[in-house]
Amino acid sequence: MTKSIRVKIVLLITVLTILLLSGCSTIPKQTADTQPPLRQFDEVVQIEDGAKGEVQVSDPLEGFNRGVYRFNYYFDKFIFLPIVNVYTFIMPDYAEDRVSNFIDNIYEFTNFTNNLLQLKFKETGITLARFAINTTVGVAGLWDPATSMNIRRQPEDFGQTLGHYGVGNGPYLVLPVLGPSNLRDTTGLVADMVAFNYAYSQVENGWMEDNDIKLIFSAVTAVDKRKRQPFRYHGTGSPFEYDLVRTLYTSMRQVQVEH
Repeated sequence: MTKSIRVKIVLLITVLTILLLSGCSTIPKQTADTQPPLRQFDEVVQIEDGAKGEVQVSDPLEGFNRGVYRFNYYFDKFIFLPIVNVYTFIMPDYAEDRVSNFIDNIYEFTNFTNNLLQLKFKETGITLARFAINTTVGVAGLWDPATSMNIRRQPEDFGQTLGHYGVGNGPYLVLPVLGPSNLRDTTGLVADMVAFNYAYSQVENGWMEDNDIKLIFSAVTAVDKRKRQPFRYHGTGSPFEYDLVRTLYTSMRQVQVEH
């Protein structure tokens, strides 16, 4: 075994040990069990009279999308969720919270860049303040004191940035594993991933330069995000779940773009 591999193993074991031990510590949780809303709206979203509450969704690839939707159901049921269940069984809740906070803090970069691109200078400043506070006082983002100070996340992605500047949804898409999307949001997802990886690769001697650590980070991020997503395929009880999810996703993204 080479020296570099031994160092990586020791580093991983050390981090996991700290997280596991911290779960047994006497430090109380800073927040309640239920997470606060990511964004507060000052007004109720009104639907124009002419729209009559109907959401128009372009779905020319419906046959393909339904096939991917079925694939996602089986992947989620037999692979993804069992992994999530093992993760939540092994990790104490306190340690899971530390992992979630760390991941959220790392991805403040995406929120910062997209708020800036949309010229939302107030939200950009808030995001920068959150990152600075949580990275320092919150010990590399393991804790989230910024939220306790009422400095809340300002989530934005490049799909929302494109929508902000008038780019339409495009055709509805169901992505393997990732789920509902559309052409605009898929483009935005790729752009955010490229920008994120490029930005962190520019940090001299940064941990993102190590492919093994990047792989571990990506895997843990995927599991953490799925754990926090309450949606379960075929869990709505509706025979028209595909149509329901398509409408709800499109409506949600419309609200996110407009605010």
